[in-house]
Amino acid sequence: MVYDLIILGGGPAGYNAAAHASKEGMTVLLFEKNELGGVCLNEGCIPSKTLLNSAKIFHYVKHSENYGVNVQDKGHVSQSAVIDRKNKVVKRLATGVRSRLKAAKVEVIKSHAEIQAKTSDGFTVLSEGTMYSGKNLLIATGSAPIIPDIKGVREGLQEGFLLTNREILDLTEIPEKLVIVGAGVIGLEMADYYSSVGSQVTVIEMVNKIAGETDEKVSAVLQKALEKKGVVFKLNSRVTEFKSGVVVFEDNGESVALPADKALLSIGRRAVTDGFGLENLGIKTERGAIITDEKLHTNLSGVYAAGDVNGKMMLAHTAYREGEVAVNNMLGNPDEINYDAIPSVIYTTPEVAAVGMNLATAKSRGMQAKEVTLSLMYSGRYIAENTDYTGFCQLVYNEGNGTLVGAHIIGNYASEYIVAVSNLIDLQIDVQRIKKLVFPHPTVCEVIREAVFEL
Repeated sequence: MVYDLIILGGGPAGYNAAAHASKEGMTVLLFEKNELGGVCLNEGCIPSKTLLNSAKIFHYVKHSENYGVNVQDKGHVSQSAVIDRKNKVVKRLATGVRSRLKAAKVEVIKSHAEIQAKTSDGFTVLSEGTMYSGKNLLIATGSAPIIPDIKGVREGLQEGFLLTNREILDLTEIPEKLVIVGAGVIGLEMADYYSSVGSQVTVIEMVNKIAGETDEKVSAVLQKALEKKGVVFKLNSRVTEFKSGVVVFEDNGESVALPADKALLSIGRRAVTDGFGLENLGIKTERGAIITDEKLHTNLSGVYAAGDVNGKMMLAHTAYREGEVAVNNMLGNPDEINYDAIPSVIYTTPEVAAVGMNLATAKSRGMQAKEVTLSLMYSGRYIAENTDYTGFCQLVYNEGNGTLVGAHIIGNYASEYIVAVSNLIDLQIDVQRIKKLVFPHPTVCEVIREAVFEL
């Protein structure tokens, strides 16, 4: 049998593309050697959000008097119970993915597969001694944590002192002292969780700000919020060695040995491309990731790559859309992805959400751009539900064509309403038209409408 589509990888890009392709009448074979759902469902997005929600509830209990609620026993966090609930959440969602693919009549093989060659029928893939043929290939093999070449790192991982995103989400005991290497999304979310439930958390970051490419004003507010929870940041610092129970780093030219019960490596992720036979087809890569265009084409006709493996935006929702775009183009329905309209979120408390460009990027692209920043105190609901009023919404506007090109928000619910700005950017709706849209009251997202009237 020659399948219409063979997919390598059962994460968000792979399984969503499989279901979409099958619904469109394609015969689909999907290979996944681990669990369906990929990193996001099993050891990333979903597990971390489950933990962070428990921390948020605990925070409200500890500070209930701020809201006129007197809780006699401020309670404690049972880490083992939190992890048990996390596992149940993951199991339920994983069952849902399997059921969805079964209903879609996607054939799933739990095994590693390797691309062999291009043939007259399309492509061949080998798995456990059996050869399979497909007219199209979708490579969705995901990503893995970057393991830095630092003295003691291998030994630390082996003995369990050093953790990656996988192990940090399975700890059944709260470490007294936790050192986090890297102030990106994973590092900050885990710093938020573990500091909230009782760990002394120190975050070591090589550059002079946290949260990567996040707007500087947003990252500054987030840093202060996490410091208020007890997180200590060591910026412009570089880890030089891991010992048993110690992280050694350079701070202002001095070597510091910082004691820790556990240390988390969270300096980024890399595309997983080795061992899948890409070289047999001559698939081009750059900095370890497969090169694709906005249609998710690789350099070889009939071969597509979606999700973290192409290194564009390592986000599950990006992967969903990329998989759909790839399938649509296989079917002869022209489609492409607009990376400028894809939102990103850091699920700390407060939440951080962004989409599109900041002012500097917009100007670098030749736009006549301006920005407006508005406090979330313009939202009645925000004031009603918070005691810390530092949140704000920043919009970036292209005066040349009258549309929004970016938004940067910090504050509760930001993850839920950033999509509104994402849609406005993607559809290129004129600001004057946006002013006629009605937002429900009282909601935090009303601040978007208020900010638009400031442009």
